Amino acid sequence: MAHRPLIGVTAFLHRVDDTFDADICGVRTPEAVAGVAGCAPIVLPGRPEALPTGHLMELLDGLVLTGGRPNVHPRHYGEADDGRYGKFDEGRTAITLPLIRAMVAAGRPVFGICLGIQEMNVAFGGSLHPEIRDEPGRMNHRMPPGEKDPEVIFRRRHLVRFREGGAFARLLGTQETVTNSLHGQAIWRLGERVVAEGRAEDDTIEAISIAGASSFALGVQWHAEYAAGEDPVSRALFTAFGAAARAAQAARNG
Repeated sequence: MAHRPLIGVTAFLHRVDDTFDADICGVRTPEAVAGVAGCAPIVLPGRPEALPTGHLMELLDGLVLTGGRPNVHPRHYGEADDGRYGKFDEGRTAITLPLIRAMVAAGRPVFGICLGIQEMNVAFGGSLHPEIRDEPGRMNHRMPPGEKDPEVIFRRRHLVRFREGGAFARLLGTQETVTNSLHGQAIWRLGERVVAEGRAEDDTIEAISIAGASSFALGVQWHAEYAAGEDPVSRALFTAFGAAARAAQAARNG
């Protein structure tokens, strides 16, 4: 029996009880990778000295970039940190940016979620806005402050319209969906090869693809891992990612 494709799932740096640092990953993304995509998830700590890109490329059949509290440092897209960009996880960023480019170049699937879509954009030369709600005409995309109930936090809150004839419209068979919304930063200037596939009512970019990618290379600004087995859009995305990972595994094995 063939082994399941091995999928790297990114962790992020988090301080526990204001006492010690930990590389963490919520359970929902590995569960979606295993239960919906049918693959084997392996969590990647933000330790680039131990996980060089070449070594990861020898191991992985696909990559899922999770959401997380830290942000991409603005120096990675030519901006200065003016205090609006929040906390950073430079260990994670040192792994993700080169790995995204390498995986796409090798024809292996990449799926970016929330922070992950932002990392994909930056990896291809794009920029981020530090607080998208501060722009005229933009809505507040953040979760309700202080909320603890997951059903409220991940409630579907706004419409996303997909590019006609684009990657999401073809995959999902629909021109729009309603998503949850838990982010402050958002894509600002699109990177080279990054295609805006979906936008919220306020024109914020909510879905992307990578032009010319030979495998699944999609990102979403919402948390597609939440209820991934029940939500039709999330299920379709993780199912397609899993199929792409099996194809990449088969190609690697000859």
